[in-house]
Amino acid sequence: MNTTQFSPETYTRQLAQETWREFACRAVDADELVSWQNAFRARLIEALGIARLRERGDCALAPHREEVVELEECVRELWTIESEPGFRIPFYLMRPHSQEGPLPLILAPHGHGSGHLPYVGLCESEEDRRKAVEGQRDIGFQAVRNGYIAIVPVLRAYHRMALQSWGKESPGRNTCTSQQMLALLFGRTLIGERCHDLSRLVDYALAREDICGDRVAITGNSGGGTMSLFAAAVDRRIGVAIPSCYFCTFEASIGSMHHCACNFVPGIMRLGEMYDIAGLIAPRPLLVVSGEKDPIFPVEAVRFAFEEVKRIYSIAGADERCRLYVGSEGHRYYKKPVWPFIAKWL
Repeated sequence: MNTTQFSPETYTRQLAQETWREFACRAVDADELVSWQNAFRARLIEALGIARLRERGDCALAPHREEVVELEECVRELWTIESEPGFRIPFYLMRPHSQEGPLPLILAPHGHGSGHLPYVGLCESEEDRRKAVEGQRDIGFQAVRNGYIAIVPVLRAYHRMALQSWGKESPGRNTCTSQQMLALLFGRTLIGERCHDLSRLVDYALAREDICGDRVAITGNSGGGTMSLFAAAVDRRIGVAIPSCYFCTFEASIGSMHHCACNFVPGIMRLGEMYDIAGLIAPRPLLVVSGEKDPIFPVEAVRFAFEEVKRIYSIAGADERCRLYVGSEGHRYYKKPVWPFIAKWL
């Protein structure tokens, strides 16, 4: 008896070839590029469900500080703000012990696994701490060492933002699948909700006297790279974007192998590829960081996608603001190019 094995690569490749992407960048000059960006950004905000969040109306941030810890390198504070009516989000703010005048801000969204913990030094064991340092995921500390203030959010579906008891998903870790399904019931997505939360954190930063609200960069690894790309695409107040180990093509990554449900946006391939979304960041500086041996974001597709977004930056007259760095290892953070790039452009 003959059987046919369903191949996600074949499915995605065939549909990708047949699908007309409404907002693939077809601009040929700077004026057309700006018009394309404005139209695509509005549709992307709709597709992500951010428009649904905004329909609920504004609410006061009502910031509340829950904890202050004096560390050797910096001060770490735990805060919450109200991101949308009835929902508060937690985040860690890391700042130097003393400073003269306001400092630029680094938004550092995290990914799966240990989530925000290694970013802020809250590893659950010495082994986790060692891995965090080796994998250069102590991004909050890196930001402070380089003269910035860091905000590390606890993203929706992780840790205290996870569903407390829901099906078989790991309590205290992430409940991305279930929360994505709940969001979809109301025309929302987890990426959209997380983008909205990051924008609210920019609102919060603008209200602080110790932060330069017009000097904001975003960087994170894996799922944090996802948010670094999408948040910068929809919020133009984010001046520098450095997604790590995410930027690729949807066709070769999200659509061709297993990824968490939080990565999916209904109908996104009918709008544009990942490099089209990255094109919404132009002419703001963009550094794409990738791993040569990353198994879930293949480097060949990364290089192809980068050439596409580089073309968009060329149309914007900003070739020098678009860079690619490929680390020699796998799916991890590579800090070497990050802080010189931020120092140059922020």
